[in-house]
Amino acid sequence: MGLRLPHTLSPSKISLYKECALAFRYSAIDRIPEPPSLPASRGTLVHRTLERLFLEPAPLRSRARAGELLAAAWEDLAPTPDFTGLGLDAAGVEALQGEAGTLLDSYFTLEDPTAVQPIGLEVMLAADVGSVRLRGILDRLELDDGTLVVTDYKTGRSPSLYDERARLLGVTVYAYLCEEVLGRRPERVQLLYLANCEALMAEPTDQALRGLRRQVGALWEAIARSCKDGSFRARPGRRCDWCGYRSFCPAHGGSGPGPPDSGQLSLFDLSEVSTTAPPVGPQERE
Repeated sequence: MGLRLPHTLSPSKISLYKECALAFRYSAIDRIPEPPSLPASRGTLVHRTLERLFLEPAPLRSRARAGELLAAAWEDLAPTPDFTGLGLDAAGVEALQGEAGTLLDSYFTLEDPTAVQPIGLEVMLAADVGSVRLRGILDRLELDDGTLVVTDYKTGRSPSLYDERARLLGVTVYAYLCEEVLGRRPERVQLLYLANCEALMAEPTDQALRGLRRQVGALWEAIARSCKDGSFRARPGRRCDWCGYRSFCPAHGGSGPGPPDSGQLSLFDLSEVSTTAPPVGPQERE
């Protein structure tokens, strides 16, 4: 008896499978939670702050106001497991808040938030590609002089040329979801890399969307084969340095997962996720 297929794929899960099939299994099929990490928690803090910034009237979206919203976001998030699990002392908390503030400084260098017209924040979308259900969360959906734009905040550094191609897959997924669910393809998708203050922009094309369908179909077939025989292989590389599954990964001396018939849990059943954009407001990030 093989492993159960996951019900959905997201841009992050697609990237994870390409980087390391075993890490994908741990996350998407065995549903083993990764321990809290500073980069992930810092990203959550910055995303929450920027979401709240765009709930403010445009004239009030100042750097000073962002600092106040950062403090409020910290008060909300500090008691949650992703933050308490970091085990930070007072100096660690101060450092984390300072790093988040630096990322906000970069954001204000990249664009003027008072000129942005958001029509959706933290918008969750889901649509089918053949037999696969894709889902994603748009950090921000906006109109720029009538042009539909998707904006995604990245709290890490911009990718190398090789990694940029992988990032553009996520861009195409966002475009596909908008077209399928909202009935309109965004004219532009922009990724704002706050760690080194760079923006990656792309204009989704018909060719890119056709390529997405082929790529997702082939990926799904590969995942199905791996689920059937349990052959999710580790792929040691740079990701191992921060992977939360390293301690029990066979590539690093761990015992690895159980056999295919060991009764592992499957991914959350998200088959009933709404395919309409939810109201503007806080949404759980993937």
